[in-house]
Amino acid sequence: MDNISIERIKTLHPAGRDSAMRVLQLSDVALTGRAVLRLANVFRSFAEQTDLYAQGRTKKGPKVTWAKAGYSFHNYGLAFDIVLIIDGKTASWNMQQDYDFDHLPDWMEVVQICKAEGWEWGGDWKTKKDYPHFEKRFGYTESELVKKYHEKDFIPGTQYVNL
Repeated sequence: MDNISIERIKTLHPAGRDSAMRVLQLSDVALTGRAVLRLANVFRSFAEQTDLYAQGRTKKGPKVTWAKAGYSFHNYGLAFDIVLIIDGKTASWNMQQDYDFDHLPDWMEVVQICKAEGWEWGGDWKTKKDYPHFEKRFGYTESELVKKYHEKDFIPGTQYVNL
């Protein structure tokens, strides 16, 4: 199992950690070839989100997010992005490759595992598709989470909002 992903899972909201760990474990079983699942982007602070949002707008580089600070589920530890690590060294976002020759694209195997665990896939969105992205909303909208954040409705001693 990917140790970097295990460490990143610790930054998820406590409500999503066990499920994300199951995703990692089930993906390890499903991906029997050269690919290993890695959680690439997990928790992101409001400051980090602001900086990313500026990219391609007021900063050099391509646009990489549509969400301002507070309007990304990453800001609440309720989202992660994935990448496949091939042969322990190369990052891949190839959605068609079948590295374990089981006649199923490895990326889509991970998508199915995530969805079975209740994670919403950005690839299913009608607009602004985000193929590496998964999130759990727990019944909340971005606006509701922003309100909780500004009201400091946190799990005591943490940076995570109460759900």
